[in-house]
Amino acid sequence: MAMDPAGCVSVVGLLLAVSLAAGLARAVPELQCPDYVTTYAPLVWLHSDDPYMPSDILTHVQHTKPQLDGKPIPDVPALDLDNLDVLNDFGDQVALTSIHDPTTFPAWIFGKTPDEAGQVHNATPAVVVLVEKNELDLDAFYFYFYSYNEGPNITQVLEPLNRIVDGPEAQTGMHFGDHVGDWEHNMIRFQNGTPQGIYYSQHRDGKGYSWSDPAVSKKDERPYVYSGRGSHANYPEPGAQIHDQALIDWCDQGQIWDPVASAYFYRFNATTSELTHIAGPGESSPPSANLTSFLYFNGRWGDREYPVSDPRQKVIPRFGLRRFETGPSGPLTKHLLRKGLEPDEKRILTWVEWSAGVLMWWYPCCIRGWRKWVFLTLFIVLLTGIVLGVVHLVMRLRNKRRRTKQGVSIGLDDLNFEEEGLLESSDDEREERDLSDGEVGYI
Repeated sequence: MAMDPAGCVSVVGLLLAVSLAAGLARAVPELQCPDYVTTYAPLVWLHSDDPYMPSDILTHVQHTKPQLDGKPIPDVPALDLDNLDVLNDFGDQVALTSIHDPTTFPAWIFGKTPDEAGQVHNATPAVVVLVEKNELDLDAFYFYFYSYNEGPNITQVLEPLNRIVDGPEAQTGMHFGDHVGDWEHNMIRFQNGTPQGIYYSQHRDGKGYSWSDPAVSKKDERPYVYSGRGSHANYPEPGAQIHDQALIDWCDQGQIWDPVASAYFYRFNATTSELTHIAGPGESSPPSANLTSFLYFNGRWGDREYPVSDPRQKVIPRFGLRRFETGPSGPLTKHLLRKGLEPDEKRILTWVEWSAGVLMWWYPCCIRGWRKWVFLTLFIVLLTGIVLGVVHLVMRLRNKRRRTKQGVSIGLDDLNFEEEGLLESSDDEREERDLSDGEVGYI
């Protein structure tokens, strides 16, 4: 059967277009993620007892509604990853609020469990953002998304602070610091395609390590990341990890997760702050959808902190810790532009953190167990010595002032006596001279 010439032209044109699109990413390096970004990408060990797994970003958005000041925003279109930044028209206080009550633990909040190979199916819970510093240096940020963050409970507070944290909720094992939505990340700095160091985000802080640091374990040159149970904070080693002076994150080799196996890839222009959706390694063509809008969203990825009047909210006495906190901001707020591995601006500790840090510094050596009595005795002896020394010094100063005043008085009296003596001696001498003159005249 003969084909119409016009149809032949259409088919040929279509094939050329497909071929051109397939080769576009290979021809333009800026539209393709370099292979080394995934060759050295982190592998995440999720805690064996963590119920909150990596979550599909779009599914999370679809199970929330935007609110401002606790009220729904009217006339908002159906939101997805390609239009989420329309909410920026209402300012940066918009919160993606869960449609369901988080305390009922709806199914979507638990995310997707990776398979034995570490892959998450039917979900995209990771974002890779490339920041080129110059022709040789590149920072690759690996962002991990979870729909729920579970904070610590009383079993994760170090002594002696665990004896101070009280209240019926704390004693029943209630977790505090929970929030809907959770963004965590690692950053690997590359120089000419070779990794130089890695940064681990940990709650409000984090820590950077050189690539050769023995604390950073690897498999086939891919660094392991140990995710804290519930909190998803990232650490280079398993076990009990201390954060915020006196809280514990539990990490172990539960379930392996390969984030870059299902991720969105982007380039970030440091000059214009613009994002470009690029093809991942191994992909032959650039993405068909832009999907940068959700990264530009400058609001919160979870509910606002509930007021005390809300029955879901509980407060820990003394410290003011709350069961529910406000959800996090997005990836573009995580200091993408930095000089070193760690953010340039250091966070200022609150007075509660500072006080807890001082207590925890003294506690192991001077306050724990019998040591507190020895320390108290030494402190009393030292304080007594200081008081006695001050009293002795004050008494010496007073005596010195008293002697000084007495010395000045005696000096004036002596001076008067000396003047009187001089006058008397002068009179005597004058009388003696007169007497001598008289005797001479008489003779």
